[in-house]
Amino acid sequence: MIEIAGRVERWSVGGRVRRLTASLTPPKVLALGFAGVILTGAALLTLPSAAASGEATGFLTALFTATSAVCVTGLVVVDTGTHFSVLGQTVILALIQVGGLGFMSMATLFFLLMGRQIGLSNRILIREAFNQFDMAGVVRLVRNVLIFTALSEGVFALILASRWSWDVGHSRALWLGVFHSVSAFNNAGFDLFGGFRSLTEYVDDPIIVFAVTSLIILGGLGFSVVVNIWEHRTRPLSTHTRLTLRMTAVLIAAGTLLILLFEDTSLLAPLTWPGRLLAAYFQAVTPRTAGFNTLDIAGLRAATQFLLVVLMFIGASPASTGGGIKTTTFGLLAAAVWSQGRGRDDVVILGRRIPAEQVNRALAVTFLSSSLVVLVTLLLCLTEGADFLTLLFETVSAFGTVGLSMGITPKLSTIGRLLIIGTMYAGRVGPLTLVFALAQSRRPQNGVRHVEDRVLIG
Repeated sequence: MIEIAGRVERWSVGGRVRRLTASLTPPKVLALGFAGVILTGAALLTLPSAAASGEATGFLTALFTATSAVCVTGLVVVDTGTHFSVLGQTVILALIQVGGLGFMSMATLFFLLMGRQIGLSNRILIREAFNQFDMAGVVRLVRNVLIFTALSEGVFALILASRWSWDVGHSRALWLGVFHSVSAFNNAGFDLFGGFRSLTEYVDDPIIVFAVTSLIILGGLGFSVVVNIWEHRTRPLSTHTRLTLRMTAVLIAAGTLLILLFEDTSLLAPLTWPGRLLAAYFQAVTPRTAGFNTLDIAGLRAATQFLLVVLMFIGASPASTGGGIKTTTFGLLAAAVWSQGRGRDDVVILGRRIPAEQVNRALAVTFLSSSLVVLVTLLLCLTEGADFLTLLFETVSAFGTVGLSMGITPKLSTIGRLLIIGTMYAGRVGPLTLVFALAQSRRPQNGVRHVEDRVLIG
């Protein structure tokens, strides 16, 4: 795919295949790239050796699992720890890593290892994949991202393996540590404990709770934010970084307090006060598109479940391993509403005026995302025999690439599974990127502007 993009660039310079150039814009290459990785993973998971039973897994089940892994969601229709063999689990782990970092990061790593130059077309794709404003330093950004990922996953894999070595053998503990470290950092939510239990046995275990949540937060902050923090000694923090850190802190703190309030006399009641705090904190972090849970999601109160829906819809931050409309989008919309309420034309965040085009983009992302969630939930209401909140929860979890579920995932019909597959894919690629990929090339306006007029609002 990358070579195709490179050939398109050279051909376009020569003026040979203009129509092919238009058909392989960066959004289309990214969308097709993710689709290609998903189909490859699905084919591998159908192999008999990928299943613990030695029998081939059905293609729809393999496709659902591969989509969930590449889109770092964590929704599963079969239990990962018992259905798949070590080979199948390894394939899933590889799909999670490629999906979390993006196939362009993996391609860049390959080029760097081979000593090859990164061409202009590939730099354009990297810029698009990481939501950067320009191409300056994109290769250095990918290199730093790969180093940061390896260090984060490696350190916490050892921490988790050391903890689990108390419960299982050292070799098993090491595999659990590696798998769950990669799954948590990439905000995937896949686990190997069997029975769809996730991490419920470790609800009040501080080592597991803080290790997993730290990985989730590090992976969900956004790689450009991490690099900016690392380089803070030589340059100030950007407005994007400061907004991301503030929104992340506010959402986690507010989520923790509200879950404590809602569940204090319910699921949290049997726990000690430190255990309640750990459980509430974990459930406030995991909707950042991680998918792990230490409490029974189906047993939560309706108010708590709806709170998780809101947190899942917001999701993580741009250029991260997470999904959702993103924290900065939510913060930008909140700032725009605040500015309108105070009668100001400019949207100001942290002492900086935000261009109107970015506000419009935030509105477009939110509208498209909301429309997708409404449409899929409506269709699921027609095909599935479950209550509205359960179906809404499943849809938002798929769109936000979260992986939390109220237990309906294995019971979905064929149509329901296909709808969730499409929702996970759209959520990972990004609704706006997907629209750009499906749309025709933009035509120049030739300087023509329509007459301005007004409509009534509100």
